[in-house]
Amino acid sequence: MSDAVLGQFKQPEKEKVISSEGRKFRVGIIGTGWIAESHIESYMNQPDVEIVAAADLIPGKARAKLDHYGLTNVRCYNSHKELIDNEELDGVSVCTYNRQHKDPTIYALERNIHVLLEKPFTVTLDEAVEICRAEKKSKAFVSLGFQPRFDENMKMIKKIVESGALGEVYYIQTGGGRRRGIPGSTFIEDKTGGIGALGDIGCYSLDMVLNAVGYPKPLTVSGYTSNFFGTNPLYSIPDQDHTAEENAARFNVDDFAAAFIRLEGGIILDFRISWAMHLDTPGDTVILGKKAALRIPSTECWNGTVGGEMTLYTDTAGLRTETKIPILKASKPLFEMKIRSFLDAVKEGKPAPVPSSQILYNQAIIDGIMKSAEAGKEIEIQIPEI
Repeated sequence: MSDAVLGQFKQPEKEKVISSEGRKFRVGIIGTGWIAESHIESYMNQPDVEIVAAADLIPGKARAKLDHYGLTNVRCYNSHKELIDNEELDGVSVCTYNRQHKDPTIYALERNIHVLLEKPFTVTLDEAVEICRAEKKSKAFVSLGFQPRFDENMKMIKKIVESGALGEVYYIQTGGGRRRGIPGSTFIEDKTGGIGALGDIGCYSLDMVLNAVGYPKPLTVSGYTSNFFGTNPLYSIPDQDHTAEENAARFNVDDFAAAFIRLEGGIILDFRISWAMHLDTPGDTVILGKKAALRIPSTECWNGTVGGEMTLYTDTAGLRTETKIPILKASKPLFEMKIRSFLDAVKEGKPAPVPSSQILYNQAIIDGIMKSAEAGKEIEIQIPEI
């Protein structure tokens, strides 16, 4: 993927810059479920940030969440529109369930408010395109909540590829997931989550390798999805509101997915992801190049880093050699780095740390897997112009 092609989605040089003098960065939280806790805690750790408001569709939910953190003076609203219309904001974190990502994001962009949007981008490609088009018209940007990007080991994968050590990359195997790890709440229903393991952890796995090779455009996909475990009370788990049987009955998203994807530049991507299966891992990530190959150990549960020392396989002076890449430790929690990168980009007038132009391709693959699985055949991925 050339810079020129990716550049078609690049924001024009008109970003809204927030002065660091005089007042704190004013942020709102839209959606106060589980993931919002990490946003709130990370913002509270930043000395130059003020959480001014939060919104949730469920009456009393935002108030209870804020009070839990001692933010008793922070205002609460029942909708994203009320929050945005009544507050002076520099940015918002959109932490709603997947089906609700589009509307608050676009509403904020139309008012030139920067957005940190939790993963996945959206449920469908069409929704992601709508956001990108709104962003193109806005003075603000969207940054996607992909905190694994900030892990030093993830950065090393990209450095190795870009160094030319692998040569021309022609095949990638990636995925991972869990033997057992089905979340509850809004994750498991189509009306709220929209997509299951694909959107929850599959987007991370795709980003790890696509970012490393420069985010080439996806061309075709043959996809498969299933939910044999989530729909079975033997493997479903209870939560505070539902029994295991009830959760199995309402489970109607994917808990396993696999796909064979052709990317621009002749790269083949072999992908699989799981919330539940009779296996500890569907395999390590492997990047094959014409000069060398890189093996990236899988993790027990997608936690934002690699599962162990990476190995570079190559030939040296006629001998087959293996080089171990040591594990690198993070200087700060990845989630906090995600929050800080968003704040710094806004305050310094920099581009989005994890730009929509890239994650649009990530979403196109997820959307393509779902459509291909439903059709039972390979399909062409068509991405509308932004």
